Amino acid sequence: MFEKILVCLDGSELAEQILPYAAEEAVHFGSRLVLLRVITGSSSMPMAAAGVPAYTTEAVTQQMESEEQETKAYLERLALPLQQKGLHVECVTLRGLQIGEAIVSYADENNVGLIAVATHGRSGLGRLVFGSVADFVLRESGLPILLVKSKRNGA
Repeated sequence: MFEKILVCLDGSELAEQILPYAAEEAVHFGSRLVLLRVITGSSSMPMAAAGVPAYTTEAVTQQMESEEQETKAYLERLALPLQQKGLHVECVTLRGLQIGEAIVSYADENNVGLIAVATHGRSGLGRLVFGSVADFVLRESGLPILLVKSKRNGA
């Protein structure tokens, strides 16, 4: 039913809580898993403070390359136990200013059948300030969504 399941990750343990659910769906449907992390442009574009020289283009490029390498290693580390269970797993890193838009665009362009995402469960002011990637993806993708509310340790 779902040829590809897009698993959205942000580098946090809370987001990783979606992995067992996505893996179970992949086993059930014989799907391929795509582990996706979007690196936002703002995290790699440091701003010059007063009295501090602006970063050179070379320094920014090196920072971006370093982020991409770290993200690749992170995704591959998460993929390994899934692959050892016999699942086909692909790791994808995207760069974009809007995480939700990058996820929806990737899903549209790559024949994704299901998007799996853990929500951090923000509400009120936290959601207003930080927004909700899960909410955006739910409203904009037009695809089935596997949504799990993350649980904090001790909660």
